[in-house]
Amino acid sequence: MRTNELFAKKTVFSFEVFPPKPDTPIETIYAALDELSQLHPDFISVTCGASGSGSGGNRTVEVASAIKHTYGCETAAHMPCIYLTEDDALRTLDELKKAGIENILALRGDETPGRERAHVFEHASDLVAFIKRNAPEFNVIGACYPEGHTEAQTMAADIRNLKTKVDAGASELISQLFFDNATFYRFLERCEIAGISVPIEAGIMPVTNKKQIERMVSLCGATLPVKFQRAIAKYGDNAEAMRDIGIAYAIDQIADLLANGVDGIHVYTMNNPYIAKKITEAVKNLL
Repeated sequence: MRTNELFAKKTVFSFEVFPPKPDTPIETIYAALDELSQLHPDFISVTCGASGSGSGGNRTVEVASAIKHTYGCETAAHMPCIYLTEDDALRTLDELKKAGIENILALRGDETPGRERAHVFEHASDLVAFIKRNAPEFNVIGACYPEGHTEAQTMAADIRNLKTKVDAGASELISQLFFDNATFYRFLERCEIAGISVPIEAGIMPVTNKKQIERMVSLCGATLPVKFQRAIAKYGDNAEAMRDIGIAYAIDQIADLLANGVDGIHVYTMNNPYIAKKITEAVKNLL
């Protein structure tokens, strides 16, 4: 099923997982997928790991196929593009098609130091347009950044780039993580003004340890509200307390977002069924 069709029927609730590393048996993710699928998300997206080499080379297709065909849940495969040639992209699209996967999250992808870019798809919008030209049967999802992409010169420039991505054929958007809902609401207003009318899912990251939050902030520049900073200062050195406060904060975020009529919630599960279950149980009656 094309995930963009879900938004006309309900508030969408989805998860993200990542495949095991190449030196780890693929079976290590199956127990988590079994538990996550029993929570009945609308779909589960599968990241492409850190290699940025497309969906075929690092188990994304295999995991996405298992989600759909073994666990009976719709899925979306991440497809980063800065290291892809056109032949690489066509090969990946063929693998996805053969696996029965209908949804692709088209991304530029992160750069690997010392690795030369292919200079074919410089932006995610280039990949979106390529997919729509060569394999229009796929539903293409785009990423968006409530606080602006870290490389964008201004928020206005980032919104213009997002409009280009949507005009190229992205039929829905999933946001980067954020911790201040007011930031997300301002972002939605900017999108409306720019004429971006596709559904936008709010990406929520339950932060369960101090190192995780420090890494997330350094990677994507997310702003931490004062109340969350205080929680981290008080509970950051207590593993169980930090886990619980991270889950509670995510639930509070989601409840407010749902009350304000967002199109959907996308939970970055970090392959942790316990966290996903706690959040799902808390918000299921709000969806």
